[in-house]
Order: sequence, then structure tokens, then C-alpha cells
Amino acid sequence: MSYRFDPELVDIIPLIPLRDWDDPVIARTGLEDLISALNREVDTSGVVIEDKRIPGPAGAPEIPLRLYAPASRNGAVPGLLDIHGGGFVVGSIEMEHPVAVRLVQSLGIVVVAVEYRLAPESPFPCGLEDCYTTLQWMAAEAGSLGIDTSRIGVYGQSAGGGLAAALALLARDRGGPALCFQYLGIPELDDRLETPSMQQFVDTPMWHRPNAIRSWRYYLGDEATRGEVSPYAAPARATDLAGLPPAYVSTMEFDPLRDEGILYALAMLQAGVPVELHQFPGTFHGSAMVPTAAVSKRGAVETLEVLRRGLGVNA
Repeated sequence: MSYRFDPELVDIIPLIPLRDWDDPVIARTGLEDLISALNREVDTSGVVIEDKRIPGPAGAPEIPLRLYAPASRNGAVPGLLDIHGGGFVVGSIEMEHPVAVRLVQSLGIVVVAVEYRLAPESPFPCGLEDCYTTLQWMAAEAGSLGIDTSRIGVYGQSAGGGLAAALALLARDRGGPALCFQYLGIPELDDRLETPSMQQFVDTPMWHRPNAIRSWRYYLGDEATRGEVSPYAAPARATDLAGLPPAYVSTMEFDPLRDEGILYALAMLQAGVPVELHQFPGTFHGSAMVPTAAVSKRGAVETLEVLRRGLGVNA
């Protein structure tokens, strides 16, 4: 198909690497080396960074975390749990490094990036339980972390956005630590793959229907074969969205995930949840990798502003 991409994004498309999602190990090949090389250019001035491990869920391994905190602050500040993307199959906390640094430098908050277990080796609910355990740890250790427990939010892009939405549901239903805000960037939410955008966009850059099919197959594992998919795996299946924290949802025009993000935002709004939704024109999944494009700059500024409001950061 031909797509009306933003002219400032067109030149990057031929450079986007094609990854073989038939084999998750191959899909991960080279990604970490590329990300590490890019991260060496990040200016981390004013940010204290610490890697640590915390106990995992019962019977599970320890969870690696990376903590980002402002070098100086007065009193407790908001905390943000940062969940990386990668289709539930690839990716790591290294992907979040530039974002986490920028958020700490711009907002003066504490960011906790979680290295959750990946599918298919660890299918649902492993990754989500790692995220929930990390949220519990953030609340329990708020004093030593310098976090204000009334201002803890969750942030995720792509599969990370789907996990962030699922975490908001899980925390509500378990009576866990209260989230004050959920940032759902281009979220992966619906395993049914029935929306018009998911059916139409079979060859779009970075993410398309074939990859989505594999992603959900790996993530759901046995749950998919039984035909019993939990809303904590695919939040679009949730029938009760009342009482969730305020949300921001972003979608990209030529992204198969576009419609499920819009529909989830609408469903939350209809359930009485305060929601802000922004659909960016001419974009595709991951097009923010062109930071010099005007549409990417608008998105970056908006991210800071919505998190400033959602986390109650003083201007």
C-alpha cells in the first residue's frame, strides 16, 4: 500500500531494519548493541543512575531495575514506573535510557525502569507480575527513594503501553499501590486483531499486522490456545474501566495499533476516567525515532506537559 507519511519522516523508512519475528532470538539480535551505542551519546548531567535487583514474584527470579533520580531536590518528588516496549518479546531497560534521563532532567522526578521477563520464554502473566511487584516495591521503598506515594504514575510505549494499561487494571483490582496517572503511548492492547487499522496495515514500517500476530502468540502462550484471554493480558477486553487513574493515550495514523488505542481511550472516557487522546497525523509506529521532525518535536513537548500535569509537578 501507499501511505501519506509526513514528508519529514519518509527518508528514515528505508533505514529501518527488518527483523525476523518468526524466531524471537533472531529478532533480538543486534538490538542491544545498537541501543548501547546510541545511549553513549546521552548527556546524563544532573541525574543519579543506579542499577539494582529486587525480589521477584513468588517463585520467580529477581527483577533488574534501573533507578534515575535528580542529583538535587527538596523533599519527596513524583515517581514514574517506566515499562519498555518491544512487542512483549524484545527490548530492555536500555531502550528507556534517553527518555528516563530527559524526564528526570526536565521534571525533577524519580524514574524506575523495569527489566520484566520477556515472552515466549516467560509468557503472560510473567512480565505483568514483574511490573506489579516493582510498583509494590516503589511504594514500600518510597521513603528511601524520595518518592511521594500520592504521585506515582506509570509510563509505557507500544507493548509497554499495553503493560501500563494492564498494570493500572491490576493495581485497581488488587487494591495495590494507587496510581495517579497512566501514560499509554501507542499502546498494544487487543489480541483479537479485528480493528480496521490492524486489518489494513499489513506492511507499515516498524510494526504491522504480521508482527502483531506473532507478538500476541508469543505473549499469550497457552492462554491463546485455550481461547480464554484475560483483560490483564489484553486490556481492550476489559468490561469495567471505572475507577482507573487519569490517562493520556497517543496513537499514530499509519500504525495497526491506532484503532485499539483510540477505542480504549473512548471506553475509559465513557467509564468516567479523565482521558486525553492525541492522534498524530502522517506518523507510523516508532516514527518518533526522527526527533528532528516537527511532529516528533510536538509529541516530545506534549509528553513532558502531560506528565507534568498528571504527576502534579510544580512548573
